[in-house]
Amino acid sequence: MGRPLNEIMNQLPKDRRNRVIAESDRLEAEYLTLQMLRKAKKLTQVQLADSLNIQQATISNMEKRSDLMLSTLRSYVEAMGGKLRLTVEFPGQGTVVLEGLGDTERPPSRR
Repeated sequence: MGRPLNEIMNQLPKDRRNRVIAESDRLEAEYLTLQMLRKAKKLTQVQLADSLNIQQATISNMEKRSDLMLSTLRSYVEAMGGKLRLTVEFPGQGTVVLEGLGDTERPPSRR
């Protein structure tokens, strides 16, 4: 039978244990859900809903969904003071930042 993680971690040298914990924290921060992101900013659903001028239930539904429109996600992030950036990564190539997707305002027409 396996050993509990706490037991394994406690047997590691202190510097190694601290490095493992730091990397775990870093990885967890990279993969936050919308709810976790909101809580990290110390905002309630009601506060966020007020800033977006929508109902709290709408925020709750957004946080449960795995598929959102980009404009909705952008509004959610911007209401917390952040900026949404979309990137594309291809093997062996650099990262490309996508612009103009999910904007809530349309750019002027080019006629």
